[in-house]
Amino acid sequence: MSQTRVVVVGSANMDLVAMAPSLPRLGETMLGTDFVMVPGGKGANQAVAAARAGASCAFLGAIGSDAFGVTLKARITAAGVDTGQLRVVYGTSGVALVMVNAQGENAIVVTPGANDALVGLTDEELATVRGADVLVAQLEIPVQTVTAAATAARAAGTRVILNAAPARDLPPELLAAVDLLVVNEGEAQALTGRGREEPRALLDLVPRAVLTDGGAGAWYVDRDGADVHVPAFQVDVVDSTAAGDAFTAALAVGWGEGRDLVDAVRWASAAGAACVRRLGASVALPQRAEIDELYAQV
Repeated sequence: MSQTRVVVVGSANMDLVAMAPSLPRLGETMLGTDFVMVPGGKGANQAVAAARAGASCAFLGAIGSDAFGVTLKARITAAGVDTGQLRVVYGTSGVALVMVNAQGENAIVVTPGANDALVGLTDEELATVRGADVLVAQLEIPVQTVTAAATAARAAGTRVILNAAPARDLPPELLAAVDLLVVNEGEAQALTGRGREEPRALLDLVPRAVLTDGGAGAWYVDRDGADVHVPAFQVDVVDSTAAGDAFTAALAVGWGEGRDLVDAVRWASAAGAACVRRLGASVALPQRAEIDELYAQV
C-alpha cells in the first residue's frame, strides 16, 4: 500500500498549558499543578497527527519571526511533517493559553498572530494542494484561504475534509468544495441549529459529515442513507485538548488509505482516545501503533 499524501492548511500556535484542580472563575487566582509549553494550533496539530498516523504530510501555514516561531517550525519538522512551505511573517506567532482541570476539561484563549497573515496562496502552495490525496483544513485561519485551498483541491480531484472549528459562517463556495465535514456538537448547533439528536441536518450543507461528542462517540451520516453511531473507546482522560485534531487527522489518513468511512471513523475514534491519555496538544498525538492497539479492541 502506497503512503497516503495529506496536505494540511491551517494554524500554528504555541500552546501554554496550565493544569489545575478546577477551571478558575472570573476574578479568581488558582494555584496550578503543572505547566507545559508545546506546539499547537489546529493545523499544526492535525499535520503532526497525520504524520504520526502514517501519512506523508505537508503543512501550509504561517509562523511569526519570534522565538515561538523558531520553536514551532523545529518541533513540527521533527515530527516528520514537510514544512518547506511554512511561511515566516514579521511579528508574533499564534499563541494559545490553555487551562486544564483534573477531569481533562479545558478552557482556551487563542491570539492568532501570524495565522491571520495566511492569505493569498501562491502557485507553489496550490500545486501542493492539488498533489495531495486528501486536503485537511480548519477555520483558525482566514476563511478565504480555506476556500481557495478547498476549491483548488476539488478541481484536482483531491478529497477535502473541513473541520469547521471554530464555528463560523461558511461561504457557499467553500461548502461546495467539501467532501466531508467534521464538527463537534457545539459546531453542529452553530451551523444547523441542531446537535447530535439530528446529525443528518448537516447534509443540507455537505454530502458527508461526522459529528463528534467526546465520550458519547461519533455519528457518521451521508446523503446515500448512512446514519451510523460509533461508540467512544473507554480510556482514562488526562487532557482532551487535541483529541479532535487527532481524530480528524486519523480520519483523513484512514480514508486516504482506502478504509470505508464508517471504519475510518472507528479508527479515528481510537486515535482521539489514545490522545486524551496524555497532557498537552502535539506531544499527546498518538503514533500509529497506539491507534492500532486501541482499534483492535473493537
